[in-house]
Amino acid sequence: MTRYLYLLCLILGSALPGMAQLAPNEPAYADSLVNVLQQSPSDSTRAWAAYLLSDYWSPKDSAKARQYLEQGRQLAGSLPMLSAMYHFYEGRLYFDRDQKRAAVAFMQAEKELAGIKVKEAYQYRSAAWYNYGIMKRNEKGDAFIIDILLNKAIPLAEQSGNQEKLAHYYSQLATLFMYNSQFEKAAVYNKKAIALLEETDPQSQVLLLCYLSATSNYVYMLKNDSSKMMLDKARAMLKNTPGSVYYPNFYYNEALYYTSKTLFDKALVSLEKGIAGARQMNQTTLLQMLVFRKYNVLLELKDYAQARRFLLQLQQEGGPLMADANSRRTIYQQLAQVNAELGLMKEAYNWTLSYNQINDSLNQAQTTIKINELEAKFRDAKKEQKIKQLEAQHNLALLSARNSRLIAWLLGTLCLLLLIITAFAVFYYRNSRKLAAQKEINHQQQLKEIRQEQQLATIRAMMEGEEKERERVARDLHDGLGGLLSGIKMDLSGISDRAAADNNARAQLQAATLQLDGSIDELRRIARNLMPAALLRFGLEAALRDFCEGLEKEGTRIVLQCYGLDKEAISPANQVMIYRMVQELVTNALKHAGATEILVDCIRQDEQVSITVEDNGSGFDPATVSGKSSGLSNIQARVNYLDGKLDIHVEKDYGTTITIQFEDHAAATGITADS
Repeated sequence: MTRYLYLLCLILGSALPGMAQLAPNEPAYADSLVNVLQQSPSDSTRAWAAYLLSDYWSPKDSAKARQYLEQGRQLAGSLPMLSAMYHFYEGRLYFDRDQKRAAVAFMQAEKELAGIKVKEAYQYRSAAWYNYGIMKRNEKGDAFIIDILLNKAIPLAEQSGNQEKLAHYYSQLATLFMYNSQFEKAAVYNKKAIALLEETDPQSQVLLLCYLSATSNYVYMLKNDSSKMMLDKARAMLKNTPGSVYYPNFYYNEALYYTSKTLFDKALVSLEKGIAGARQMNQTTLLQMLVFRKYNVLLELKDYAQARRFLLQLQQEGGPLMADANSRRTIYQQLAQVNAELGLMKEAYNWTLSYNQINDSLNQAQTTIKINELEAKFRDAKKEQKIKQLEAQHNLALLSARNSRLIAWLLGTLCLLLLIITAFAVFYYRNSRKLAAQKEINHQQQLKEIRQEQQLATIRAMMEGEEKERERVARDLHDGLGGLLSGIKMDLSGISDRAAADNNARAQLQAATLQLDGSIDELRRIARNLMPAALLRFGLEAALRDFCEGLEKEGTRIVLQCYGLDKEAISPANQVMIYRMVQELVTNALKHAGATEILVDCIRQDEQVSITVEDNGSGFDPATVSGKSSGLSNIQARVNYLDGKLDIHVEKDYGTTITIQFEDHAAATGITADS
């Protein structure tokens, strides 16, 4: 029976996302879209609803579909996505009516969507490419649309993440393989599509189409049980959708199954239902396929006259089947056969000529390719023979050239090796020189550091010696000479008492006693300056305060401000350093600048020590005094020893401000004064 099951191919356009789910009631689906279009406050939502309504009415009522399409365009405004959707749905509108216009619309949609990087855009781009391939199928053949499926539509569908789209393209790829009699490949892609949707979306319309595609393929593979199972699954999905646009396709496949089972009466009943539905829904391609399948059944029933009438009707109407060269060739072949069965040999002959003409036309390109291939092979054989002759003539020359190249390679390798060794030697020599120079620099640096350490040690020893000498002298003056002078004073006081009768002698003794009192005070002042007892007993702040108060007199005012100078806060050595520097600066201000007001700030915060002495004296020129003043030189030496900074700011006749800053690391490490 399969000798009459001629292959016809129904390639379906990419369905719109909005109708991806099989609605229980398709009119209700349209009503819901109308409701959104009329009531939604968002123009973009209303635009989508208008586009979906256009696609819904496209196979049923082209005028109404055009009306909704233009309404969607107006609502889209300047939104890029919605503007591109106008061209996509315009292509859908012309899908079965004007393929050239539809192809242009689909490519315009692809062009505008290419710059939009969202999943929805990828989804519509895949559909636009696929629909474009369908529009160009008659012009460029099945290989073209298969190439678009594999390299455009399927990759874009994968990027969009839309499993339903991906399954639809698998199913259509299977239909194309079936049409080209590659039934096993078709079965593989049908199974992939069905498995994908049965798991993720069992109510999808695309799954229904996959079942119908698999039904046809199993019929051609003579697997009637499998085709019956697929058909029953499709029937179950359509059970609750009366008036569905997919009924004509279902009846086509049901008739194909009945024909394979030789149940011709049932096949005719299914075909009549399908023809009525396809005519009502303006499904032109499917209508012609149903008519051709009816011819198929009538031919099997040997009703040749009726069969011939239906076939001539297809040929005279034109339409999609006659536009497809392969389908047209099949119709011409069948017209020749059925006229021969009726004994109309002249007409059979004419149709045979038409069949041969289109068959030759279809085979011409392939024949040209084969001729070109044979010619190329012939040219290649001649070239190969000539090449062999040339190779034989040049074998010795090639061998000689090979040997020369080998020698050249060896010499080149040797030269390269020598160059590498030379470069390495130069590199090693330069590095050695650099290393030696760096070692010399490091050595000189170490020597410099050692000399600096020695100088610091010498300065430290000198200062410590100076302080110890001051302490010894102060102690000797206080304990030795001071005691002697005090004893003399006491003796003079006793003599004064005994010489009370002699007024002249008494006056002289009292004057000598007063002079001796002044000498004792001066001695004590010198001893205190050499090593103040308050510094040793009570700390730096008390010593500085005692020093400043000791120098104050009528017409001279010294203000001392201290912060953070606890006895344990600064190391003993640095306390002495600070005291000496403040002592020298205040003394200079009184002695040399004639200052009447002096401000002394001594602050320690964290490890930073800051000393500021500001006076209103006559000032001095640091450039002139530097190097001549032993006091200023001593201060600079102590600042250098402490690794600090000395800043002198002088305003002639207005005063001097001297600031000293250094870090007291000894205190930070926990060294405290010895109590």
